[in-house]
Amino acid sequence: MPIKGQKPREVVRTELRKFSKGKLHSGSPKGKIVTDRKQAIAIGLSEARKAPGGTRAIPPPPARRRRG
Repeated sequence: MPIKGQKPREVVRTELRKFSKGKLHSGSPKGKIVTDRKQAIAIGLSEARKAPGGTRAIPPPPARRRRG
């Protein structure tokens, strides 16, 4: 969760530090520990979008294509 006053870049950095220390969980703190770097980056970007000014600094996720 972004800390008040934290920039989106700093949010991503803290999430990746949690990943490298083995403290990053998927979902809630009771979820499984994240082992994939790409998933850690996705979590960091998602959290950065919630930070103040994050919607302007981080582009939205790509639209999902429907199979049909």
